[in-house]
Amino acid sequence: MRVIIRRLQGWIIVICIGSSPSQIPLSRGNKQSPFFSNTLTHPQSKLSSASSLPNFSTHRHHFQRPPFMGLRFSSQPSDTPSNSTLAELPESCVAHIMSYMDPPQICKLATLNRTFRGASTADFVWESKLPPNYDVLLRRIFADFPSHLGKRGIYARLCRLNSLDDPTKKVWLDRSTGKLCFCVSSKGLSITGIDDRRYWNHIPTDESRFSSVAYLQQIWWFEVDGEVEFPFPAGRYSLFFRIHLGRAGKRFGRRVCNTEHVHGWDKKPVRFQLWTSDGQYVASQCFLNGPGKWMFYHAGDFVVEDGNASTKIKFSLTQIDCTHTKGGLCLDSVLIYPSEFRKVKAFLNYS
Repeated sequence: MRVIIRRLQGWIIVICIGSSPSQIPLSRGNKQSPFFSNTLTHPQSKLSSASSLPNFSTHRHHFQRPPFMGLRFSSQPSDTPSNSTLAELPESCVAHIMSYMDPPQICKLATLNRTFRGASTADFVWESKLPPNYDVLLRRIFADFPSHLGKRGIYARLCRLNSLDDPTKKVWLDRSTGKLCFCVSSKGLSITGIDDRRYWNHIPTDESRFSSVAYLQQIWWFEVDGEVEFPFPAGRYSLFFRIHLGRAGKRFGRRVCNTEHVHGWDKKPVRFQLWTSDGQYVASQCFLNGPGKWMFYHAGDFVVEDGNASTKIKFSLTQIDCTHTKGGLCLDSVLIYPSEFRKVKAFLNYS
């Protein structure tokens, strides 16, 4: 007999496979319950302590098997052991259960056997994981998307880091939730003085998904602007600037950070602004701190109501007080994540 216990959406499912009533384990540890042991093994025997137990009849036609929670997948008589396995479950039933699971759970179950692997490829299972406007996303991201891929193939392709606009922008689906994420590199932003090597430089690094960051040596007027137009699925999104105070590098294979030129960020706060094409506006400000590590600075949130239409977003990061210079800053990218990620991704909660 095999007993399988699974937790699904707050419910505990107990499956007893290939068992007769006398084979059901009702013991805990090495101490077996005398009531259930006598009743199940000897249905016609007398109960030893009737005064302390319910007055159940011991005749076989009144008490053939105990009530128990579970599901049986055997077509043989109850008193004959069977050799049923999970492979005998209907594929459509398994696929329906998978539609309530997260993508990582579906992928793990697909490795059990051929039935589960076949159920994991059902289109309706993965269509429920895709964004509602996935067809619009495919037309925007891919010039010629293969038509033979099923819904699982579409989900897998959208979960990759897909490049846009030569490739200064990347868009992908979070593998666990199917939510859309967007990223703009420093080369896709408008930065004051970026072409003057006295102020800015693009330096290569393996700490960025774009393989390079913009490094500020020193400047009086610090201003970064950006613009994005994309058919975001309906929902609430947060915009972050990924910034590092100091210049990171490697020495003898170990990460080191030079903070010698970090200055001016503790005198006045930087200001974030965000606009959308439908009239939303957010402004905030904060001091830049935490030299030596990458920080995600929250610029603001915006709401998308229609995922089938493109939403235009403008944003900026400024510190234009010319009474002092600022320097020693690495600007990697701007990220747009679903706002709910701030509850589950700790790296977004620095500010």
